[in-house]
Formats: sequence, C-alpha cells, structure tokens
Amino acid sequence: MLIHEFKENVLMALAAIAGHKLRSALTLLGVMIGVFSIIVVMTAVRVLQSNIESQLSQLGANSFQIRKFPGAFFGVTDFEKFWRRRDISYGDGIQLHERATLAQSIGLETDFWGGMATSRYGKSPPNVRLFGETPGSFPAKNWVVDQGRSLMEHDLESARAVCILAAGLAEVLFPHSSALDEEVKLDGIKYRVVGVLEKKGQMLGGNQDNYVIIPLTTGLNRYGARWRSLSILVQAPSRELFEDTREEVRGILRTVRKVPPGDEDDFEIFSNDSLVKQFQAFTLAVRVGMALISSISLLAAGIGIMNIMLVSVTERTREIGVRRAIGAKKRNIMTQFIVEAIVLCEVGGVLGVLLGILGGNGVAYALEMPVVIPVDWILLGLFICSLVGILFGTYPAMKAANLDPIESLRYE
Repeated sequence: MLIHEFKENVLMALAAIAGHKLRSALTLLGVMIGVFSIIVVMTAVRVLQSNIESQLSQLGANSFQIRKFPGAFFGVTDFEKFWRRRDISYGDGIQLHERATLAQSIGLETDFWGGMATSRYGKSPPNVRLFGETPGSFPAKNWVVDQGRSLMEHDLESARAVCILAAGLAEVLFPHSSALDEEVKLDGIKYRVVGVLEKKGQMLGGNQDNYVIIPLTTGLNRYGARWRSLSILVQAPSRELFEDTREEVRGILRTVRKVPPGDEDDFEIFSNDSLVKQFQAFTLAVRVGMALISSISLLAAGIGIMNIMLVSVTERTREIGVRRAIGAKKRNIMTQFIVEAIVLCEVGGVLGVLLGILGGNGVAYALEMPVVIPVDWILLGLFICSLVGILFGTYPAMKAANLDPIESLRYE
C-alpha cells in the first residue's frame, strides 16, 4: 500500500514538473549547479590525486629521503626557516654511509642541469634532466637497469664521464640501435653511455623516462659543489626495520651536522607514505572548502524550491479540496508535496552529477589518465538533494495539508 502510494506520488510529481517546464527548469538549475560544482571538483581532484600519489611514490620499497627542504610544500608557510638551514654536503653523505649499520643502501643525488641532449643520430626536446647519483641511489629509487650496467664506485672515485639513460631518452637519441657505448652530449660535454634503465611510461601526461644519470662526483667537479644541497636516499632492509633505520640515520646526521640536543632537525626526512598523507590532507581541505561553497548554491536552490512549491499549493488549492473530499488524509496531501519537492531536487541532482562526471573527467582525458567515477561523492550529492527537498518542501506541504477542505472546494 505504501509503495503504491509512493509510486503514485512520484508520477504526480513528474507530471507536475512536465506541466510547468520553464518554471521547473529554472528551479532545477540551482540544484543542478550546486551538485555539478561539487561533483566536477571531486572528480577532478580524485583523478589528480590518484596520479599525483603515484608520482609522489617515486621511492622504492622501504625507502626514505633526507633533504634540506620538505619533499612537498602542501600547507607549508615558513619558507625562511628552510632557507636558513645548512646545505647537505657530499661529506655529510659519506660520513652517514660509513657510520650507518642498519641501512641496506645509501645513495646521494642532486639535479645538475636541464636542456637538450644530442647524439650522432639526433637530438631530444629541450627538457632533459641531468641527475648526479651514487650507486646506492638505484635500489632506493627503484631504478632497474635494462641494458648495460649501473654506476660503480670506481666511476665516482675517478669522476668518469659516463652516463646511464632513461629508456624514453635512449629511444629518442638512438632510435635504430642500442645506446650502449655510444656518446651523448649534454651542455657541451660528452658522456659515454654504459647503461639504459627499464621503461616507466607516462605520468600526468608527461614522460617519466626523460633524464640522464651521471656519477655525482663528475657533476660536482663540473658544476660545482658550493651553494648546492644534496639529497640522501636510504633503503631499509625490511618494513619491520624501517623505523629503526630511520631513527639511526636521523641520529647520525644530527651528530655529523652538530645539531645541539633539544633543537629540531636541520633537515627533512620523508617517505612515500608521509608525502601521500601530506597531499591527502591538502586535498581534503580543498574538498571540504568546495563542498561548503557549493552548499550556498544548494541553499539558494532550496529557497527557490520552497517558493515554487508555495505557488503550486496556491494553484492547486481546488485539487487539494477535491482529494480531501473523496477521502485523502492530511498525511496523503503532505506526502504528495514533499515527494514532489524531493523529485524536483533529484532530477536536478542527477543532471548535475552527469555533467560533473563529464566535466571532471575532462581533466583525465586531457592528461591521458584513467576515467574516475567518485561513487561516494555521487551518493552524498544525491542524499543532499533529498535532504534539501525534505527541508524546503515540508513547509509548503504542511500548508497544503492544513487547507480547509470546504474553502478549498470553493476556491477559484
């Protein structure tokens, strides 16, 4: 009985919406805009979040990094504190390597240069990065050599002019042959290729395989070590020993850098998990802020729905009187108008959801990312639409239910 009554009320609500197309469309517009703004932002953020989290997770398993500056600046405001810190030097890294007992591998790295790489077969776009590394960087960054060899200690000791190419760059510079033992020119300097890394593919629409690795000492000799802060990459032997390794490394660095007891570290330690959590906290603030802004639009839409429903009650006063005369109770009249308000909101909500998913995934299409459908936010958006319909449809429904049947029948 209740299901039949609910179905009849929904059909009557849809008929009322169809009977006043322009008025209903203008009323739906407010709800649609409110829901659209929520869904489009949440979809776009979800698309970016999944890919940026993958990009932030650049370190290998059980690895962490030490730098002068934070790994990401989400929500950071005190930049001057980081600028005042002493640079992390090559000597700091060497002493850490000599003293650490728990770490499985320790590597040092820095970014020396960016520009065009050339070979005897051609040239690359002008966005190639030149990194200086030590052998310990490879396991910590999950780099796997596909051809040739990795860096070795004698490459650093002799500051040799050798390099390892990322897979994408190797294909660009040597499209028809192996890159091994070939020469590559970077910033006017020639390097002999001794290895090529495994391919990683695209990330955020960009190429992850577009860089060159040289021995760190070679780069420091040619580009200088002054005013340059290095990154230290550490890989723990297991997840169980991760925190112990981290604390040992932290203690050694504080000693090496002569940080007074009680003072905070003059370096940052971060891992994949810490970066991802920092980013998630940042995006949560964005999502909450956007939801609050969109709620203003839904509030305005709710007031519009109340206004339209009050007009509808006035227009249908005689209809209400007839229904009461043939046995309809106050509860039936009230349910009819509340359901009508809910249906009005839900139609606008569904349209807003569809447009929001299309708009948000436009970002995914533009950046060549997988399509995302934020089911949780879709359900929340539709629930809010129902809530708006109930809250702003209750007063008109009560007014309709409390009309005097006799006076309603006389209404012209």
